[in-house]
Amino acid sequence: MKNMRYEGTFDTRASEWIGDLTVWKRQNAADNSERLARLRRSLRQAREQELTPRQRQMLALYYDQGMNIPQIAQELGVNRSTVSRTLRRARDRLYRCLRYAL
Repeated sequence: MKNMRYEGTFDTRASEWIGDLTVWKRQNAADNSERLARLRRSLRQAREQELTPRQRQMLALYYDQGMNIPQIAQELGVNRSTVSRTLRRARDRLYRCLRYAL
């Protein structure tokens, strides 16, 4: 696809309106802090109760320690595909547990 460029004149009134709308949306946005706190508690509980020990271990290495899949595979002595599949299954299981918590 070609690089598209705006060729018309820049309307400052339109940009001011967009800026005003952005400010209004920020000021009138609902406070989601309670929902986020509940979701974090539910996630912590689901990680402890719903995942296998291996899934918990790999999730901790990937998300908490910031390791990538090849590093985890080398650390645990397994194939990269095993790590990838285990992480996918863990995320799927957490999603099934938490999808209604939102």
